[in-house]
Amino acid sequence: MQSGTARLSPEAILDRLDPEQREVASTLRGPLVVLAGAGTGKTRAITHRIAYGVRTGEYQPTAVLAVTFTTRAAGEMRSRLRELGAPGVQARTFHAAALKQLKYFWPRAIGGPMWELIEYKGRYLAQAARHIGIKVDQVAIRDLASEVEWMKVSMIDPVNYVYKAAAIGREPPSGYNAEQIVALALAYEDMKQAQQIVDFEDILTILGALLAENSSIADQVRRQYRHFVVDEYQDVSPVQQFLLEQWLGGRDELCVVGDPSQTIYSFTGARPTYLLQFQQKYPRAQEIRLVRDYRSTPQIVRLANEVLKEGKVEGALMLKSQKAPGLEPKYRIYDDDEQEANGIAASIANLIAQGTKASDIAILYRTNAQSVAFEQALTSAQVGFQVKGGEQFFARPDVRRAISLLETAIAADLGGGDLQAQVRQILTPAGWSETPVTTVGAARERWEAMCAIVTLADEMAAKGTPANPTTLAELGAELRERAAHQNAPTINGVTLASLHAAKGLEWAAVFLAGMSEGLMPISLADSPEAVAEERRLLYVGITRAQEHLEISFSRSKTGGRGNRKPTRFLASRFPQPNQQKAALKGLSGAQATRRLGKMQKSDLSEDDAILFEQLRTWRAQEANSQGKPAFTVLADTSLVAISMARPADEEALSRMPGIGPVKMQNYGEQILQIVRNYR
Repeated sequence: MQSGTARLSPEAILDRLDPEQREVASTLRGPLVVLAGAGTGKTRAITHRIAYGVRTGEYQPTAVLAVTFTTRAAGEMRSRLRELGAPGVQARTFHAAALKQLKYFWPRAIGGPMWELIEYKGRYLAQAARHIGIKVDQVAIRDLASEVEWMKVSMIDPVNYVYKAAAIGREPPSGYNAEQIVALALAYEDMKQAQQIVDFEDILTILGALLAENSSIADQVRRQYRHFVVDEYQDVSPVQQFLLEQWLGGRDELCVVGDPSQTIYSFTGARPTYLLQFQQKYPRAQEIRLVRDYRSTPQIVRLANEVLKEGKVEGALMLKSQKAPGLEPKYRIYDDDEQEANGIAASIANLIAQGTKASDIAILYRTNAQSVAFEQALTSAQVGFQVKGGEQFFARPDVRRAISLLETAIAADLGGGDLQAQVRQILTPAGWSETPVTTVGAARERWEAMCAIVTLADEMAAKGTPANPTTLAELGAELRERAAHQNAPTINGVTLASLHAAKGLEWAAVFLAGMSEGLMPISLADSPEAVAEERRLLYVGITRAQEHLEISFSRSKTGGRGNRKPTRFLASRFPQPNQQKAALKGLSGAQATRRLGKMQKSDLSEDDAILFEQLRTWRAQEANSQGKPAFTVLADTSLVAISMARPADEEALSRMPGIGPVKMQNYGEQILQIVRNYR
């Protein structure tokens, strides 16, 4: 089925773009470098470029190869190309494109069927380590695997590792020296050869070498693919760049898209050099910059720009928000990690109660270990969530059962009628219901997974027409393709993700948690280059937010005297310690009440002043409804005291100056609710 978009004329395709995107889409010949900031519609620009080239006859769909770095991004690109009437274009990750070609040419170039592809090299590295007498444990194997992968994607021969690593100041994993890494890498390669297995890095290195050394195979590939598009070009590693050059074979029909400010994978071998020096390699290359940000409010974009500007980030693009003004980013300081997790969970519950979908909210942090506290806090708050990087959607038993039920219905030719009603009926035995599951755990996760499939069906049905409605068979085909590329539909739960895992995604509301020195930048960042990358990582986190951004850290891990400091990248933006408020600590209840009664609005911290204004707005509304002067509801001194003390219950509120039994009875619950929401 073709949607209405697929019937657009070439001119109509361009009409849907802004001036810079239109320039990208209409520049059909390379070399072309597109510098695209976060939220500027780069995927829209390059997919419209491909579709425009196909519609005008400039490109044959099967002669275009578009590569990116994640299965989700590749799936999104394919979906958009189908909608634009260019379904024959190959849009894949580097590894997926290389694997397809290697499987095809292996029998001819190497002989016999392709060797087994292993998904995780840890077990084999452990065997190789034992064979050469190196002691390892589970944690060490993970670190050693990362080092071997870096060596291979950087195209460093093991015998040159000692020199190359020393030249750039790269230290081997803790507890091991460079000579041991070399011995392990060589033993691992020997083991793979003996067992006839290959890993994911081999896919790129073997194919690259094959194309470089076998001219007949290289010519066949180059006749097939004549136009190349590379997304996220700032993340390209040396082995990927080498493979790309073999695909090109000296040609320059190449369009690359990237953002130097989002270079956050140097530890895996990624290098922004290829993007920053593209015009040096291709002197006749055109450069187009996309800086109109359609994702984030001006307040969020301003913060993102300031973070880059203060760090003098090379090649940084200064974005220009295209959205209406919104809320300023919020900065929160908590006493300990548990308070931070509970505070964020409460804020999220409040956002959901106000109408924000859970799937439009994310908590982002620097390390995966930080997720546990947020999982516990969200569970206690009865808020559903999903941890990005957990079990893959299509590998879940409940999802496999749901797809089996759909496939059974398709095989039985039950495809007539309304798609949305059909899907709901079919998935009811698998755990779907109109009413949300109130419990937290497996039942809730199953319900959310079924809702994700139902939502996908709704979205596809909306693209159909009365004359040509979307069918159950088309939904089945969409799910099969998504499963093949691990492009899961959206689950309606809060996303928990590391900053690295969040790249390429966006949410209406984002909570950047644990933003203290030692975590941002992380303590391992012990060089100017590493600290600069941490700054770019923070930039990525900030630019994931569309409308609501809250940044927080806690003073200590488990309470007690806290000595954590806010990240140096944002230190001046966090509320500064309030001397008047600090003076209250250590006083008895009666002494603190008397001191609070003497406080003025000028004594409030920036954070307390926001709560004061919210209380004052409530007081004005209450006074207006009663037809009384505002001071008769509560005096300013009471509002100041409440803003500074932030009472958590009726007992604490009753100790505030000006709060007697009558005030407590009339306004106590309203005041406490305002304070809870703000906390």
